[in-house]
Amino acid sequence: MRRYKRRATNRLKAVMTIIILALITTGIWIGLSKLFDSDRDSIKTTSNASGIANSSGTPEEAEEELEPEPVADPMPAELTDSEKLKSSWTEESDFGGKKAFADFALDNTLSNGLSMQSWIFRNNTPLKEFKPSKKNKIEFGPSSEYSELEGVTAFRGNNYRDSAAFGTRTVTEKKLEIVWEKDGLGAISAHNSYWPGTGWTGQPLIIHWPEDVRKLMNINGEMKAKDLVEVIYPALDGNIYFLDLATGKPTRNKIEIGYPIKGTGMVDPRGYPILYTGMGINENSGKFAEYKYRIINLLDQKELYSIFGRDEAAFRGWGANDSSALLDSKTDTLLNCGENGLVYRVKLNTRFDKSAGTLSIAPQLTKYRYRSPFNDEQGIENSPATYKNYMYFCDNGGTLQCLDINTMRPVWIYETHDDTDATIVIEETKEGVFLYTANQVDKRGENGKVPVADCNIRKLNALTGELIWQKNYQCVYNYYINGGALGTPVIGKDDISNMVIFNICFTGSNSDGTMVALDKKTGEEIWKKKLASYSWCSPLDFKSSDGKTYMVYSDFSGYMHLVDPMNGKTLDSVPLQGNVESSPAIYDDTIVVGSYARKIFGIKVK
Repeated sequence: MRRYKRRATNRLKAVMTIIILALITTGIWIGLSKLFDSDRDSIKTTSNASGIANSSGTPEEAEEELEPEPVADPMPAELTDSEKLKSSWTEESDFGGKKAFADFALDNTLSNGLSMQSWIFRNNTPLKEFKPSKKNKIEFGPSSEYSELEGVTAFRGNNYRDSAAFGTRTVTEKKLEIVWEKDGLGAISAHNSYWPGTGWTGQPLIIHWPEDVRKLMNINGEMKAKDLVEVIYPALDGNIYFLDLATGKPTRNKIEIGYPIKGTGMVDPRGYPILYTGMGINENSGKFAEYKYRIINLLDQKELYSIFGRDEAAFRGWGANDSSALLDSKTDTLLNCGENGLVYRVKLNTRFDKSAGTLSIAPQLTKYRYRSPFNDEQGIENSPATYKNYMYFCDNGGTLQCLDINTMRPVWIYETHDDTDATIVIEETKEGVFLYTANQVDKRGENGKVPVADCNIRKLNALTGELIWQKNYQCVYNYYINGGALGTPVIGKDDISNMVIFNICFTGSNSDGTMVALDKKTGEEIWKKKLASYSWCSPLDFKSSDGKTYMVYSDFSGYMHLVDPMNGKTLDSVPLQGNVESSPAIYDDTIVVGSYARKIFGIKVK
């Protein structure tokens, strides 16, 4: 009997325990459900707000915020009336009228004691300030981290603009050999000039596509089946060419823009199949078109979007675009400069789905405009260089500036005293961050002011704008075809790390030039080389597998020269059959460059 009672008592305890556990579990489940419902309601109510307020009334970031689907800024209605599309680079900028927006001018007191007015526009509406969200704040890394692709994706390769070389090569014979020629390029007559083949800056892009991306693109069957390194070359004849680096054969059909492309394009450094390129001239034998900076889908070679050079926010009507843009991969942001005087910060909102083979963008443009205290010359032809959140560029009037691209306001400015088309190069060292730049002889000589003037080569502190040193070389003034520095310098590395090398045009006449290697620390000459024919191209430095650095440059007479940069001695030369204003690029041991001979050349360094 006692055992029975004990068993009954134990069974009762077990049942009660199960019931209690069930009640506890049910309560927890109900509580969690209410909590999740509360969170969902909170998300819904805060999805269109920038934040919530705390007890002190200051905004705080919401725990989670659903972003609306990005919508691309509308493009302007395209004009077709040739008379309305005609413009001239000689037209003066207009600082008055409705576009002045004097009430929205920002008065900037700069770090070096100067001041300058600037404006910020979003959807062509002026803003009092620009504040990107935390995730959209730009901070570029070093040049070695710029591109995820193997190859040369932009003018001078990266955000420091310090290299158009990729890969490895072994130089033993110290010779150049032309191994293929792509002929059949055309020419365009426009603005009382003739534009054949490829011109300034005209550097090719050379891309080793990953296999999964290559197979998605409209590359022809033979080329799609190989491990392709592709040359992409926008040209003066209004076409964009696609060639096999190994053979020079076409990899796909050319893109016909129809108007001269003077500058260097840019391939998306994330490895996305997107090409970015501007226009240099909007006329073809009396026919005019809109100036456009094009963003092109390389899956099917169709345009995704265009930024119009005819911009109502600009002081200047000339809408050309010779600048080579940069892209910040982390924030999906394009940075570009226009000859209309504007700087564009473009949130692309890119969507690339490899599995589906689809690509889309929804560009949203923020624009920076300024008026220099030095002069009223507007227009930016060089390519921007970036260090962290600072962007460096110079304009047609000679105003060099450091722009904070996260606030869209200037940090410092410097007067170079003349048009500066050569792209600024950045060097980051243990001693600091520095800029190397040189101007032309243009504005100082026009209208018969002076027959000669100095090309000023300068080294500046990138963070303060302080002049470190300056070296001057007298040049002859020549209208339209300018003297001075048009090529971007070589910033020495490795065995030539103590020197910076510049091309200077018209140092004795309007056909010759000088090449100089200067000591980076002092600006003093290491060597000086007289050039029988001037050179607008940017010299290209590259390293052999034995650690020795070599350099090539091309000239007005149509030759490419292989040079020992330690002493400036010419080691070999090959003819390229016409003026070579274009800057070369190299992938492994193959150099690519185009010329006025209406050809593109593949050249082996042996």
